[in-house]
Formats: sequence, C-alpha cells, structure tokens
Amino acid sequence: MDSNTEVLLAARAGAAGWELLVERYSRLVWSVPRSFRLSHADAADVYQCTWLCLAEHLKRIRQPESLGTWLVSTATRQSIAVVRARGREVSLDRWEPASTLPAPEEVAVAGDRQRRLWTALMTLNERCQRLLCIAAHSPELSYAQVAEALGMKVTSVGQTRTRCLAALRRKLEGER
Repeated sequence: MDSNTEVLLAARAGAAGWELLVERYSRLVWSVPRSFRLSHADAADVYQCTWLCLAEHLKRIRQPESLGTWLVSTATRQSIAVVRARGREVSLDRWEPASTLPAPEEVAVAGDRQRRLWTALMTLNERCQRLLCIAAHSPELSYAQVAEALGMKVTSVGQTRTRCLAALRRKLEGER
C-alpha cells in the first residue's frame, strides 16, 4: 500500500491496516514531543494521545494526503498542553533568576518567527513537510532511516531536503 488513502481505508477495516499506519508514521509522531524536550514518560503520553485522537477521528479524515500534517498538528497540540501543565508546576531545581529570562519583545519576536516559519512550512507539499519535520526533530536519524520512514530512495534524501529548504526559504523571503 503506497497511498495514504489506501492505508487509511485499511486502518478503518482492521488491526493490520492500523499497524501499517502506525508503522508508517510512528517516527514522525515521536519526533514532535522529542522536539519539545519532554521527559520519556510525557513523550510517551503525547504519542499515545495522538494515536488515540486519530483512532477517534479515523472516519472523519477527509484529506488522507494531509495525514502527516494532521498527526504533527495533533502531537504538537498535545505537547504544548503538557508543557503548559508542567510550566504550572514550580520546581526549585528549574528556577532561574529573572535577569536570565528573555525580554518581552524577544519573546514576541521569537513567537512571530515561529508562527511565520510554521505557516510557511504548512504551505509546502506533504513530502517536504514530513522530511523537514523529521530533519528538525530527529537530526540523529541517518539518511537510510529517513528514507525508510518516508518511503523514498536513500540517494534522494539529501537533494530533496535541499530543495525543500530552498522552497521554505523562498516562501519566508517572499513574506517580507
């Protein structure tokens, strides 16, 4: 099964299809909570919650080609919820004096930069989105592992990554 449509239909039909779906997107889903530097337990919770959300919405997915984006968005929302929940917990070993905190304008600029980057990334095709997310969130993966996760040739990972980064750069520069 090559297309997301076929994989989604198989997942709706039974456990074998669901296993194929999880196998195809497992690394991508894991990469999101890892990028938030969550503990292993919190990352595992985000991972499980993301798959649970998909199971609950499996029959409502209308654009199978955007499944990777849907999973990343869901895992991101789950990760942010965990970060916010943990942020409310006061831990003396993580406390920093106010002088080391960024100024409000730095926080605003960083937030705007992240929003613009995310918006530009979401305008790229799904292959570029998945490749760049994996590259950003799991830099330790080899080209062979990335190629396997994305179903592409090892020899094309570097060139595709370069093209995707150039497209992202053009979108960001065109925004100014």
